[in-house]
Amino acid sequence: MAASALMLFTELALIRWTGSNVVHLSYFSNFVLLGSFLGIGIGILRSGRAKRLPYYSPVMLGLLVLVIAWKPVTVNRGSSSSVIYFTSLSTTGPPVWVILPIVFIAAAVVLAGPAELVGRCFTELPRLTAYRFDLVGSLIGIIAFTGLSFLGAPPIWWGLIVTVVFAGLMIPRSRGIAPQPLVAAVLSAALVLAPLLVMVGVLFNESTKSENSWSPYYKVQTAKTSFEGVPLLTITVNGVPHQQAIPADARLQWEPQYGLPYARANVGKEPKNVLIIGAGSGSDVAIALKKGATHVDAVEIDPEIRDIGKALHPDRPYQDPRVSSHIDDGRAFLSRTDKKYDLILLALPDSLTLVNGASSLRLESYLFTQQAFESARDHLNPGGAFAMYNYYRETWLIDRLALTAEKAFGHKPCVDKVGDSLQQAVVTVGLTANDQNCQGEWAGASSVTPPPATDNRPFLYLFTDRIPSLYLVTLGLILVAGVVGVGIAGGGSSYKRMRPYTDLFLLGAGFMLLETKSITGFALLFGTTWVVNAIVFAGVLVAVLAAVEVTRRFRTPPTKVMFAILFGGLVLSWIFPDDWLLSMPVGLRALVAVIIAFTPIFAANVIFAKRFTDTEDGTASFGANLLGAMLGGCLEYAALIIGFHGLLIIAAVLYLGAFLLRPKSKTAIGT
Repeated sequence: MAASALMLFTELALIRWTGSNVVHLSYFSNFVLLGSFLGIGIGILRSGRAKRLPYYSPVMLGLLVLVIAWKPVTVNRGSSSSVIYFTSLSTTGPPVWVILPIVFIAAAVVLAGPAELVGRCFTELPRLTAYRFDLVGSLIGIIAFTGLSFLGAPPIWWGLIVTVVFAGLMIPRSRGIAPQPLVAAVLSAALVLAPLLVMVGVLFNESTKSENSWSPYYKVQTAKTSFEGVPLLTITVNGVPHQQAIPADARLQWEPQYGLPYARANVGKEPKNVLIIGAGSGSDVAIALKKGATHVDAVEIDPEIRDIGKALHPDRPYQDPRVSSHIDDGRAFLSRTDKKYDLILLALPDSLTLVNGASSLRLESYLFTQQAFESARDHLNPGGAFAMYNYYRETWLIDRLALTAEKAFGHKPCVDKVGDSLQQAVVTVGLTANDQNCQGEWAGASSVTPPPATDNRPFLYLFTDRIPSLYLVTLGLILVAGVVGVGIAGGGSSYKRMRPYTDLFLLGAGFMLLETKSITGFALLFGTTWVVNAIVFAGVLVAVLAAVEVTRRFRTPPTKVMFAILFGGLVLSWIFPDDWLLSMPVGLRALVAVIIAFTPIFAANVIFAKRFTDTEDGTASFGANLLGAMLGGCLEYAALIIGFHGLLIIAAVLYLGAFLLRPKSKTAIGT
């Protein structure tokens, strides 16, 4: 159980910490996840002789932290217009083709160590009992990391917990093992403790710097400067310049485009009730107050950035009694409020991270879909307007947003472009055409303008309808690494051992897609916040644990019946549209969403538990299932083409394959 808790805790910590220092991982966060799956699968397969945590795991962890601290990658959001992230900035540190393989391989090696101990349990205990301990340990790991995130604990605490558990698991777990000679014991302890102490030292140095703080999403750094006598507060997240807290008067003087939404909207009057999504450190809130707003709802997803602005913004906008601050996802806030506004602003909402567990979903992805714009339209007072601004860089992207506004509101918006290279743009659209005052008419979408993003395919920054070559090459290399790694680690016999468990391999791949669909679905329904994400992860584990307990304690229906329930659950997920769920009250929405999402997850894991109970080789069968999950993590990128809803089709095909390939004997399938 301790090894399972360590695996999940370390996996989450690696995703957070490596992403904060290697900015490529802000957009490839599942790189660590896929490496972890590979390592856990290899560790399970190697677990026959594991008496304690292998030395290689803590050694590799210390080396990984040291390498990243020595050569961090501080700025990157890509240079290709075909990928789903943007910036005009260049990187410092190792190139992507160097650092990503290092992180992937290191994550696999680190997680393989505790996985060997977990795998040993499957050889010594009844299968479902061992699996139960594994699930409970995983729940402990996610609860512990979630608690530290809630407290805003810096990474030194993550490192200390990992070090203590690693050290505890290094003690042999079997009686009768002869003690090592003193010299050998000292050398062994030094081999383990030295890299761990290096890791703790690096994390302590990072955690105690006065300019560093940690939100649930980022490593946040602040720096106070001034320009022409005006105080400035620069906020950097994960090594990328993110925003500046600037007095409203100075902001409007230096960058007058921030006043354009107020000039283009609400013709002849000042907006009184304003909603700002992406309020950040408060500069946009200060401008709204300067423009005459009598009340501002300021929605910001990151509590640390909001708190920094509350304490340090020169205008102190969050202290103004006219301002109500909300820590929430903007789309979720709209779905829960009945308030109407004179002006709704998307104020530079541009996250630098992905939703944990979803390879292509950014924190702000659901803000820019056609359905989101329609939701904003429905929250406007008569004469009201909706506006957004950001540095969009690409002309097609500006036109795509304008086209989305046109589709949602039924008329062309005002489009103001500022600058040549970065192309900051302001898109403003009134509730009716008479509620906006454009300087010139937008030319309209061109033949190359992509259609609006939707809740099913919320990939605003994806220009083509194909998976970018960067992703295809990366996924191909991951799969090759998996094939080679399993072959080497298993001494050539791994694939022979796993061959009888092809159905379990497919079950693992299908389950990963179900989990992704659940994460993205709940993110749409309740927000992309870390709290929602953690609850969904824990909920999935609880559903799996419930399936195991039901299988252990009760006589369950035959496997064929459980497959029928599984496919019925997939059909249920397919036929109920997201907009139907979004129209429900929050309580009813939560109940229905849980039933729809977790019915197929529960059924799939009852099938797995029944099959896994009577397998001849527990480690090979469990390893096959984990490696299948790695394949599912790669197949998840198909959502870029077919949308998240389409993942249900792929999952159904995988489960159909598992059904056809299952053993036909009653003892093997638990009927």
